[in-house]
Amino acid sequence: MNCAVLLLVFNRPDKTAEVFESVRAARPPRLYVSADGPRSDRPGESERCVAVREIVSKVDWPCELSTLFREHNLGCKLGVSSGIGWFFEHESEGIILEDDVLPEPGFFKYCDELLERYRDDDRVGAISGCNFLSGRLSMPESYFFSRYCHIWGWATWRRNWKDYDAALPDWPAWDRAGGLERIFADPAAASYWRRAFGAVHRGEIDTWDYQWQFNLWRSGSLCAVPARNQTSNLGFDGDATHTVSDMPAFALNSPAGPLSFPLVHPDSVDRSEQADQLNDRHVYGFSTTRKLKAEVMRLARRIFPGTKAAG
Repeated sequence: MNCAVLLLVFNRPDKTAEVFESVRAARPPRLYVSADGPRSDRPGESERCVAVREIVSKVDWPCELSTLFREHNLGCKLGVSSGIGWFFEHESEGIILEDDVLPEPGFFKYCDELLERYRDDDRVGAISGCNFLSGRLSMPESYFFSRYCHIWGWATWRRNWKDYDAALPDWPAWDRAGGLERIFADPAAASYWRRAFGAVHRGEIDTWDYQWQFNLWRSGSLCAVPARNQTSNLGFDGDATHTVSDMPAFALNSPAGPLSFPLVHPDSVDRSEQADQLNDRHVYGFSTTRKLKAEVMRLARRIFPGTKAAG
């Protein structure tokens, strides 16, 4: 492979070791490792962070290793986003993996090829290795284009990351100008993302990925998504920050598997409306039934103020 890889790690030695083995097998010429620091109120976390850093330092193939090891904990939002920003201070393009995202062997070749193919095409803002629709969507091409960028293993260019801002300062003005309505005809979808972006802007959510999705939509960029899911998430357990419950059905129904090479490229850079509709329905839960239920509940609350949603 030709491009660099950024590995984002923290405090999970077992999962980090598994993901690091996949990186070792791919043998990237340059590996960047960004590690958030331990939290002072978590017994034993400092030792686990040290163990993680020892694992990722064992590079035994021809590779330039660069590390950013934080002494203090920055949290999900700043820990991840500052690590990606550091990566793109040195690289013009590359692959980003977190310590609980296990890629298929073909993931690296797929990203490598598309990073080169769309390097100068502003219509494409990201490459995702994650497809939650593998069990529902079939196509002759090796990948399609979507408005969604799922970040369980992905890649992008400095040209897209340079406008990223974790604080979302441009969100209110973009929303007032009808940004979401230009993307979504479905009011329920626009409402979902308005709540999410608003919460991030107000500092209520310690995360970095909503901001990345906003960045792509604001620039009008699409994401390339593989026809078959190329990554597995190992992080659904008590050690995770966000993925602490059982794995959702849309992920269980789209297990990772091999991607055939040579890649079959789409004829044009056009968004797959079918894929995005499936994402809306099965990943985010936007559907006619949901909209009808929401409208019924809205009317019920107006008539009977004490009404609560079922379940």
